[in-house]
This record gives sequence, C-alpha cells and structure tokens, in this order.
Amino acid sequence: MNFNEIVKKNQENVKNIIRLITKETNEDLEQEVYIKAWKNSSKYKEQGNFKSWINTIAKNVSKDYLKSSYKKHQTNSTSDEIVLNTIKDSKQAPELKLVQNERQIQIINAINSLKPKFKEVIMLCEIQGYSYEDCAQELKCPLGTVKSRIYNAKKELAQKLEHLI
Repeated sequence: MNFNEIVKKNQENVKNIIRLITKETNEDLEQEVYIKAWKNSSKYKEQGNFKSWINTIAKNVSKDYLKSSYKKHQTNSTSDEIVLNTIKDSKQAPELKLVQNERQIQIINAINSLKPKFKEVIMLCEIQGYSYEDCAQELKCPLGTVKSRIYNAKKELAQKLEHLI
C-alpha cells in the first residue's frame, strides 16, 4: 500500500468531508487525517472498505477541530468588525436557518424524486464524494454510463430547482 497513492486517491473526498463539516477549506486538517491514517495503518483491518475507514478519520478530525479550544479561541478573539458581524448574524440566524432548512428540504425532495439510477449516482458522486471511476466500480457499470447518468440527473435537478438558483 503506497501512501502517496492513498493520498491521491482520497484527497478530493477528504477535502469535501472537511469542507462539509467545518464549512471551510483547511489543509492542516487534511494533513492530520493522513498522519492519523499513516500512524494507525496497522489497526486497519481489510474487512471493510479503505475509503470508508479514511472517511471516518476525516469526519472525526473535523469534529474534533470544531470542538477544540483553538477553533473557539480563533472565533472569539477577532477584530471588532467580526464581533459586530457575529452579533448581527445571531439576530438573523433564526430567519436564515429557516430559509436554509427550507432550501435543504426542497433539494432533498428533488433528489428523492429522481429515477433510482439517477439518484444513486448523485448520492455516490455528489454527496459521498466518490470519483466517477469508484462509482462505476460500486455500481458495476461502465464509466460512460455513470457520466451519462450524472449529466442527466444534474439536468433534471436544475429544472426542478430552477426557482432556487
């Protein structure tokens, strides 16, 4: 198992998980994920999917980061302008949260209304971060089929969610 190959193969997925959980791009967290994977590689049992294992590490590192005092300290000790924006944002939060929740529900409903073959490629590639090649392997179908389904699914979603764009 070549570690450089592991990093290249999982880099985009790890970035997506970190971005999804922390709402920011953080290369330090990416490095921490790979360091933990490297240090704990002896604990990995080849019973499960390696990608799932490294995804779990990325999720845990991201969650730990959000809980850490570094993140809290970084958020709390900032300039006056950011503090004022934070105060302003907290008053707007319920309305914004409601709008965001409504948007998310509409997006989820649109995805759920897709044909099953379109839904599964969207879930694998766009939500779970699989590459097209990994998706094709998972679904046991040609790469071209995955690309075609992704294209058609996105086209259908764009039509269904046009009012949100």
